[in-house]
Amino acid sequence: MTATIQSTIDRRPFASLGHADHGWLNARHHFSFADYYDPARMGWGAIRVWNDDEIAANSGFPPHPHRDMEIITYVRSGAITHQDSMGNKGRTEAGDVQVMSAGIGVRHSEYNLEPETTRIFQIWIEPKRLGGNPSWGAKPFPKADRSGKFVTLASGFAEDEGALPIRADARVLAATVQAGETIRYAIGEGRHAYLVPARGTIEIDGERVDARDGAAIFGGRTITVTAIDDAEVVLVDSE
Repeated sequence: MTATIQSTIDRRPFASLGHADHGWLNARHHFSFADYYDPARMGWGAIRVWNDDEIAANSGFPPHPHRDMEIITYVRSGAITHQDSMGNKGRTEAGDVQVMSAGIGVRHSEYNLEPETTRIFQIWIEPKRLGGNPSWGAKPFPKADRSGKFVTLASGFAEDEGALPIRADARVLAATVQAGETIRYAIGEGRHAYLVPARGTIEIDGERVDARDGAAIFGGRTITVTAIDDAEVVLVDSE
């Protein structure tokens, strides 16, 4: 492996992530969050939080407030039911995505009302501007539609038609990649990408990244992602 690749990919093994087991919630933190603090992992670009949450059946997060944050929930298995102070209520199931722009302030709850464990990635991205009225939205993204390619799920760029809108200079993308298949993604100069395989093992430019590991990648390059076995990959590209 060349020195250039080593200096531009920072792999964070799953076992090294912050961990909190609350019984009903088994959480891993890619970045400092709640009682987990690592000064070297305070965020990555505008990405502030990436939590890998397992929520027990018939439990969840009771109503609590947020403000000035873009919150994206990627459901890996099971389903999550959302309710908020704006009057929104919705059930988001595996493969689907929900986004919430907290703006000037919102209260919401997230419950797993299913008879099985629900597994999600929850990602927080700092907005381009503070304030504004809060908003919420959800949408299905069939995995077959992102076979062998990255599909934009949420975006702060108007040209990304079909993506859920967020108020950040960022994109949230996902791909499903079959064993032996290779896909590529160009990261702009000065950008920050963070990639996590939701399942499966991959290589990024020859460096192995196992399921639920994180990979922080500097911009100004095109990465090559090769699936060692069938994989599902989530990527955030932020300023």
